[in-house]
Amino acid sequence: MDILLLILGFACIIMGLLGSFLPVLPGPSMSWIGLALLYFTNAVPANYWILGITLVITIIVSVLDYVIPAKGTKKFGGSSYGIWGTNIGLVIGIIAPVPFGFLIGPFVGALIGELIFDYKDHNRALKAATGSFVGFLASTFMKFLICVLFLGLYGSIVWHYKSELF
Repeated sequence: MDILLLILGFACIIMGLLGSFLPVLPGPSMSWIGLALLYFTNAVPANYWILGITLVITIIVSVLDYVIPAKGTKKFGGSSYGIWGTNIGLVIGIIAPVPFGFLIGPFVGALIGELIFDYKDHNRALKAATGSFVGFLASTFMKFLICVLFLGLYGSIVWHYKSELF
């Protein structure tokens, strides 16, 4: 059972890393579940400090994930159309066979969203799309760093208890 929990935990950590880029998967939350599954094994004693601190970090990052792109869009004069366009553009950019689609898609989506909001003011739409894109990049980078941190913590804990786990 310990090996199954170890594999499931690692799978959650990897899905969390992917989820830091894909809006469909909650990246940091999946990574935290992977850490929690590790503590359900008989080999690793429960450490509520690590679980509690990482849970608080996960909650803060999850809240900031919604705040940062919105603030970036608002700071550059954008609307909710730009935010929606960023998310839709990201999904299309990931699916489309375009090189760097996950970077191009959010920007183009935000630009189209802002042009739908106000098709006459192209400069404002470009500026708002840039703000939405910068906010998206900052949020994605933050989530990726937290997921990499959780992966390192997971690896460290597994390495420390390797004799009991294997």
